[in-house]
Amino acid sequence: QVQLVESGGGLVQAGGSLRLSCAASGGYFSVNAMAWFRQVPGKEREFVAAIRRSDGSTLYKDSMKGRFTISRDNPRNTVTLQMNSLKPEDTAVYYCTAGNPITISEIMSPQKYLYWGQGSQVTVSS
Repeated sequence: QVQLVESGGGLVQAGGSLRLSCAASGGYFSVNAMAWFRQVPGKEREFVAAIRRSDGSTLYKDSMKGRFTISRDNPRNTVTLQMNSLKPEDTAVYYCTAGNPITISEIMSPQKYLYWGQGSQVTVSS
């Protein structure tokens, strides 16, 4: 069992930056990937970025490339999402997740992730 606790988020003006962190405890080394998804009311959970725990390889949703950076610190069991050049459409609840997806489509789907954080609100004002 992996427990995920998120921190960070908040309110920022468009063009600003925020940093989300996710601390994992329990069976961190039993999962092969960590990721961030986001969700707005009435919409499905959307893939943001993922990182493979073993080699640090990353995958981003196209609209986040160049603005968001996902990184991991294995000794500290943490994953971080640095978000720059934020836009009002980035406003959402952001969730940290861990699991064992294999293919790219699995990595980008919430269904292959086993554990989820509590969610962090990110609000970007225009």
